[in-house]
Amino acid sequence: QVQLVESGGGSVQAGGSLKLSCVTSKDIFSGACMGWFRQAPGKEREGVAAIPSFTRTTYYADSVKGRFTISRDNAKNTVYLEMNTLKPEDTANYYCAAAKRWNCGVNWYDAHIFASWGQGTQVTVSA
Repeated sequence: QVQLVESGGGSVQAGGSLKLSCVTSKDIFSGACMGWFRQAPGKEREGVAAIPSFTRTTYYADSVKGRFTISRDNAKNTVYLEMNTLKPEDTANYYCAAAKRWNCGVNWYDAHIFASWGQGTQVTVSA
């Protein structure tokens, strides 16, 4: 049973923008560090961004800093990933995930701290 549902993926040209959304239940979302991961064909899944439950701290992979913004709406049980200045190397299937702890911590990029996952949404960036 899918507990997190992503949307907003699509195909864009380099330099374009997309905004991903991920909605889940209150039981999963409340008090959870939320993260976005991506996986390109033939590559390992990598952490893209994460946001704790109760602070404004955000975490980003170096490859997306300054271009991507993660945010959450606790009233809507939704986490977002706004992606600007997209590059062909951003092409991947993007997944959102929820941890069983409120703080993401220094190992926010470790998929093992996340207990619940969505099925992913495809992002394709053409040159």
